[in-house]
This record gives sequence, C-alpha cells and structure tokens, in this order.
Amino acid sequence: MYKHILIPTDGSALSKKAIVIGVKFAQSVGAKVTGFFAAAPYLPIIYEDFVPANYMSAQQHEEANARLAATYLGVMEKACRQAGVTFQAVHAASEFPADAIIKAAKTKKCDLIFMSSHGRRGVARILLGSQTTHVLTHSKIPVLVYR
Repeated sequence: MYKHILIPTDGSALSKKAIVIGVKFAQSVGAKVTGFFAAAPYLPIIYEDFVPANYMSAQQHEEANARLAATYLGVMEKACRQAGVTFQAVHAASEFPADAIIKAAKTKKCDLIFMSSHGRRGVARILLGSQTTHVLTHSKIPVLVYR
C-alpha cells in the first residue's frame, strides 16, 4: 500500500502523539518514514543603524534551528528505531510550513503525508491559520490526518 510516509512535526504534544501513531501505521504497512520539521527562516530585525542587543547572526540562527530540528525529529527517530522502521530526518527553513511539507514530500518521493491537526475552528482558525488544511487542499499526495 504505502511505501514511504512523510511525518511532519512542530514539536507540540499533539504532534508527538501523531508521531507515535504514524510510526505504528508505517510499521503495520511496512513503510519507511521521513520526519520533517519546518523552522522559521532568518529574518533579522534591524532599524536603520540600530541593532538589537540580542541580535542573532544568520549562522547562529541556522545552528539554533538545527538543534531544534534534532530535538523534535529525535523523538521520531527513537520511535522508528524501537518499531524497526527505516527513518530519515529532514528540516528546512520556511515562512510557509505547509508549502515546505508538500515540497519535502514531493522531493523525497513520499506516497503519504501523515500529520496532526489541532482542530481549531472559527476565529482561532482564521487568526492562527491551519497548516493541515493548506496541505490537504494543495497536496497531490494523499494526506492522513490524526486528531
């Protein structure tokens, strides 16, 4: 059925639950897993000649994102190792996580995206947006949503 599943994570508690279920699903169908994390891109805030005291260089930002990705994707790697599922970690910097998820799934030739949804409704959904909804409506690859 499915041979290669992309499981994106944002490090949230719900995302961690989806990792557990997604890895069990991958194990049950004999699929490999690519874990994905989209970090915020480097956008320094500098006002004319003023540089904030806590200014972070592009390299420092990239290193911080790599550490964060290693933490979030490490949870998935451990779950895959325990389940005997082949795992690969990928992270990218993107202002638009949903687009980055779709691109990663396509680039890695995944045949399923398994992701969580916070289930926001109404104004919260409008204000906070829904990465899952964006992936569902724009992906040409099947998407399985965990709630």
